[in-house]
Parts: sequence; C-alpha cells; structure tokens
Amino acid sequence: MSKPSIPQGTRDFSPAEVRKRQYIFNTLQAIFEQYGFQPLETPAMENLTTLIGKYGEEGDRLIFKILNNGLHEKKDADKEKLNEEWATMLSKPYNTPKVTERALRYDLTIPFARYVVMHQHELAFPFRRYQMQPVWRADRPQKGRYREFWQCDADVVGSTSLINEAELLCIYRRAFHDLNLPQVVVKINSRKLLAGLAEVCNASEQMMDITIALDKLDKIGWDGVTGELKQRGINDTGIAKIAEIINVTGTNEEKLSALEQIMSTSAVALEGIKELRDTLAYHDTLKDGNWSSELMVDISLARGLNYYTGVIVEVVCNAVKMGSIGGGGRYDDLTGLFGLKNMSGVGVSFGIDRIYDVIEELNLFPEEVASGKQTLILNFGGEDERYALNILQQLRNAGVSAEIYPDSVKFDKQMKYANKRNVTYVIIVGEEERKANKLSLKNFVTGEQELLSIEEAINIIQG
Repeated sequence: MSKPSIPQGTRDFSPAEVRKRQYIFNTLQAIFEQYGFQPLETPAMENLTTLIGKYGEEGDRLIFKILNNGLHEKKDADKEKLNEEWATMLSKPYNTPKVTERALRYDLTIPFARYVVMHQHELAFPFRRYQMQPVWRADRPQKGRYREFWQCDADVVGSTSLINEAELLCIYRRAFHDLNLPQVVVKINSRKLLAGLAEVCNASEQMMDITIALDKLDKIGWDGVTGELKQRGINDTGIAKIAEIINVTGTNEEKLSALEQIMSTSAVALEGIKELRDTLAYHDTLKDGNWSSELMVDISLARGLNYYTGVIVEVVCNAVKMGSIGGGGRYDDLTGLFGLKNMSGVGVSFGIDRIYDVIEELNLFPEEVASGKQTLILNFGGEDERYALNILQQLRNAGVSAEIYPDSVKFDKQMKYANKRNVTYVIIVGEEERKANKLSLKNFVTGEQELLSIEEAINIIQG
C-alpha cells in the first residue's frame, strides 16, 4: 500500500498553523469592517466561459479545468469522438463544452464582477466588499507559489472617485502595520502612465509588449528586460526613452514632476500623473503618521492583468526574498465583460500565503497565537474528577478556553500532554484542593504555582 499524500502545490495546516492564519484573517477582517466593507463568498468553481479570456494568454493556461462527470460511462462507439474532443480541449479549451464546462476560480475579482452583474438590482452602489477564499492556479509550485492558495480582496465598484484608491492604500498600510511587518513598500503607478510611456516611444500599439517586459524587471533585471523589448520589436530609441523614464528618482512629487516634463507630449500620461497626484493627496489626508510602511511611486510597476485601466498597486516586503504580497488597481469596465457597462471599480488583494510565510520567516507571530491561551485541568479520578468537572464548567461560563484530560492516568503522562499542547495554564485539583474548595494554578510559561480560589484563578487567566 502506497503512503498517503496530497497533490503537489497544496498543503495541510496543523492546528498551530490554522491559528496563525486566523490571526491574519481576523486582523484584516477587522480593518475591512472598520472601513465599511461587506463580506462576500462565491463558489469554488465557475463556468469556464466566465474565466477564459479574462487573464491574458498566460493566465488562461493556468486555469484548472474540471472534466464533466460521467465520461467513463460513454459507450464504445463514442470513444473516437471523445478522443477528438480531448485533443481539441488541449489546444482550445474554451471550445469543448462537452468535455469541460467548469473550472476552479483563478482569482476573486472576476467572480466578484460576475456576482455584481447577476445581483445589480439588489445591491446599493457603490458596493464595497471583502472576500477571503482559496483560489487555484495550475502553476509550477515553488517558494511562495502554490497551486491552491488563499486570496483576500477588498473592492469598491460603482464609483470613479480616487478617494477609493486612497482608502485602499490606507487599508494596505494599516494592515501591514497591525501585522508588524517591517520594510514594507506599497508601490503605486498608473496604466495611463504606461500607455503614455508607449506613446512617447512611438510604440502605442505595443503597450502590452512593453508592460509584459517591464513586469519582469525584478526577476530578470534591466538587461533581461532590454533583451525582451528588442525581441518584441521595440527599437533602441524607444528602449532608451523607457530607461530614462523608469530611472527617474526622488520623492513621489519629484518623480511626478520629472515625468511631467519627460512625457509632456502625451495627454494620457499627464492624465495618469494627475490621478496619482490626487490619489496621494487624498491618502495624505487619511493616513496615520505611525504607519511604518513606505508609499512609493514606481513607474516600472506594470501589473500584467489585462483589466486594469488606471491606478495600479503592488506591495513587497524587502525584509524577505519573496514576490509581491499584495496588488490591485482600477478597472473601468470589468463588469462590461458580462454585459454591465459603465461600472468602474477598484480593488486590492492580499496574498495570504505569502504574508504568512513572511511573518513565519521573520518570527513575528505573537507567542500566544499558535496555541491560544489554553487551560488544562488534570484528572485524578473519583471525587476529584467530579470536582474538576465543576471547575471546568465555571471556567467556560466565565469565557475561559479550557479542557480536562479525559482519562485518570499517571501525572507525568498528563503533564507531557500539556507540554506538547503548549497550554498556558495547568490546573491541579487533588484531594487537598477539593477539600479546601480551591485549585492549584500552574503557569506553564513561568513555572509558578499558586493555591487559589476559582475566582482568583479566572482573574489571573483572563488578565
């Protein structure tokens, strides 16, 4: 019999890991609720037609398709036809509804757009939602990249106000501050600036080629980007202009002023610069001066998804070698993909699994998160057990997380269990404690032990 295993690119989560993940989710949820966002959930699978064509050619290849049920029950006469359909699916997966009609969701944004269109008459716009669910991508697993992973999104749809962008920037900065992540940089750019960059390079029709190449700057460096730009047909003059633009330095305002000069002939670039200025101005009004992260205009930022039209955002943590831990932007007509025109939106996504890995690598989870503040009552059997059960109920009635060891076994075995569970407190109730109507409370962190009343013990545990 082969050993049990799980699919590559997926993971089990131990109780300690789940608690740590819940710590992240709870931190983000509290912030979303404070900013007026509402929770939403959508199915794990969508119709394939909902997803295909929304993420670009590379994204389409990474969508997990689901085979229709009952294919194995087909008659022998249909086998040849099925083989033809299978071959067609491998080359053009969106043309074979008889073989596959559904797929696992690739992200949370497209399902959100689909939901908005389906429920447009029930929703109050602007509609502000947050969503925390798993997504799936048929990617090659590596550090920080999984085939099943969780996303956490916040979007506002039905408003073009740049206040929305500013608030989402604040949510990012507040979240990473509350999670205590160091060296976080929130990068901001505009697809309009990228369109202007292509325009001043006399390569407007190749904006996507330039964007795709720039999106790899962190991975392959400028030399690699130069080579790719040449392969995509950008001439030396255009490449020199791109280099001049992405090498602009200074404060955010100094960068925008310099770009204004360099790209003065492009109306769309000037529009993008104004949007960034206005977004930063709103953000400066809303921000908390204590946030430790940096907000930086980065003209080389070129997120690859096709549906962004305005401000784009990406978050990195320079304390750890890992890809982005968040990203998003403005999409002017995402719901138009499903027939609802003129419904602009903007959203950001948190890469929960990467954020977890960063916090774990930097050892930043609060000590009590992994185990919770658990209390274990030892079991000595007989009348002591009945007395212990009475104490257990009083603890739970007071809101204390507690359990009793279910079997009356050796003291050492129960203490080893407590140690393995990383409990905070152990309560000892033997004959002496029972007759005195008290309990012995042992702090498993400090090693201190006291004889106390149940009320005194509850105050210490809850303190």
